Amino acid sequence: MKQKRVPISIKTEYITLGQFLKFADVVSSGSDAKFYLSTHEILVNKEPDHRRGRKLRPGDELEIENVVYEIISK
Repeated sequence: MKQKRVPISIKTEYITLGQFLKFADVVSSGSDAKFYLSTHEILVNKEPDHRRGRKLRPGDELEIENVVYEIISK
């Protein structure tokens, strides 16, 4: 099955993984983000990462539940 690709545009230098999950409507709150990260596999640039504070910058790619999100600069 082909993965869905979704561009996510940010206006700042970076966004944290926890903020990203809320911004992309994967979770509804910060506490949900913490739980989500502990129970789901998330790949950042093809490497597993579960740190809410991980800084994501334009060019980074995240894979969450067979969807690839690409961080782009606005």
